[in-house]
Amino acid sequence: MEDITVKTQLKTALHPGLSPADVKGSTHPTGEAGPSFADTLAKSIEEVNHLQKEADQAIEKLASGESQNVHGAMLAVNKADMAFRMTMQVRNKIVEAYQEVMRMQV
Repeated sequence: MEDITVKTQLKTALHPGLSPADVKGSTHPTGEAGPSFADTLAKSIEEVNHLQKEADQAIEKLASGESQNVHGAMLAVNKADMAFRMTMQVRNKIVEAYQEVMRMQV
């Protein structure tokens, strides 16, 4: 059975074409450092923002009559919503972990 982590959930939500096995193989076997946490977080936020913009464009095209693809617009909105909700859950876990560390006595 495969481990389901926040990282795999976030990557598969943002990249629907990836399977959990593709995400799992993203370690650096040569010992070189991967991207920093801040870089990874910033990239994820940029991707969520991009999905939000795509959903907004799809809705605008649908409302203006430029597009008749209701299905595609709803998929874009749902994809953006799922990515945003996942990002908020990651944020909540980060805040929770920070608060736990701050409660520790030294």
